[in-house]
Amino acid sequence: MDNLRKEIVALEEEVIALRRDFHMHPELGYEEYRTSQIVYDYLKNLGLEVKKVAKTGVVGLLRGKEAGKTVMFRADMDALPQKEDTGLTYASVNKGIMHACGHDGHTAMLLVASKVLANHRDEIRGNIKFVFQPNEEEAGAIDMIKEGVLEDPKVDAAFAIHLWTPLKTGEIGLTEGPIMAALEEFELTIFGKAGHTGSPHEAIDPILAATNIIQTIQSIQTREINPLYPIAIMIGKINGGRGRNIIADKVEIGGTIRFLFEDEKREKKILLEKFERLIKGICEAMNVGYELKYIPSNPALYNNPAMVKYVKEAALETFGRGDIFVDYRSMAGEDFAEFSQRVPSVLYFIGCGNEEKGTHYPHHHPKFNIDEDTLIYGVEMHVRTALNFLNK
Repeated sequence: MDNLRKEIVALEEEVIALRRDFHMHPELGYEEYRTSQIVYDYLKNLGLEVKKVAKTGVVGLLRGKEAGKTVMFRADMDALPQKEDTGLTYASVNKGIMHACGHDGHTAMLLVASKVLANHRDEIRGNIKFVFQPNEEEAGAIDMIKEGVLEDPKVDAAFAIHLWTPLKTGEIGLTEGPIMAALEEFELTIFGKAGHTGSPHEAIDPILAATNIIQTIQSIQTREINPLYPIAIMIGKINGGRGRNIIADKVEIGGTIRFLFEDEKREKKILLEKFERLIKGICEAMNVGYELKYIPSNPALYNNPAMVKYVKEAALETFGRGDIFVDYRSMAGEDFAEFSQRVPSVLYFIGCGNEEKGTHYPHHHPKFNIDEDTLIYGVEMHVRTALNFLNK
């Protein structure tokens, strides 16, 4: 075991303790006040230049002994509006809020990596930005970008880790090119005319129109788009009506459209035109009105091939073997994509799925948990990636 690994392994209890503390005290997007303050104080105590950005975001800057490039590492801090059902001794104490996506682990890993790298600042050529991002679940990255997180000093490359239960502990999901889907969230309201279910001819039923729309939009990905392109149009919520014998006056539908296209800007425009054309046609045919709006979301996440090489080198140094890599893509959205659209970037997955430990549940599940044995590997991956990029 080399000296760097010994130094990192000695911090394993600390990274686990940090993760459990964050897990016990989850906070929603732009409400990460406690988490943000812990992060701020931790970085400040390391002697870094620290500032708050985008409400509850935190950026710590480590300047190496010699001038050079600037590399950025990002961890997301926000939790989800989910009731926890894990039975953990460190389960959430905040009712209806849970770290069900691994962000508690991301924050803990990057904090401890910042400690290790701060101890080696005299060996570093260049700068390291440790970015702790709020509100990842609802596109907080763009707010940090607007407030200049990629400038002063200008970021040359960006890296992020996502702990991932669909991959087994010991696996690394590392792939070049587009790896996580572009996302469009939408809200659709169908307007009808209320009435009595005994006199349907005197009303206009928006529920019937809504059921037609929900079923028919599935034909877009199978009949109107090249089947080689991954597309998922999903309805996440539907609400309409107030009584069993009352025809509703409106139906509210919410969902997501996810896609991976080669020419994202052009194909996205075509896809959304088809989506609304179909909705409009059904509404006209069934004599109902509609209102469609999109919620700001993220583009596809693109892994730069040159940056992937730095991560692969760090993984080989960390794990000591080459059979760990999995060619992996996901239709989940991830707003690290905003960084990847602006600077050469990589987000990769560290598998933490272990059925024996109960860490095999999917992300956003009330029983979601991570294999904590993987946390120290994430710390080492951050450290070695930074040193490889700046010093080699």
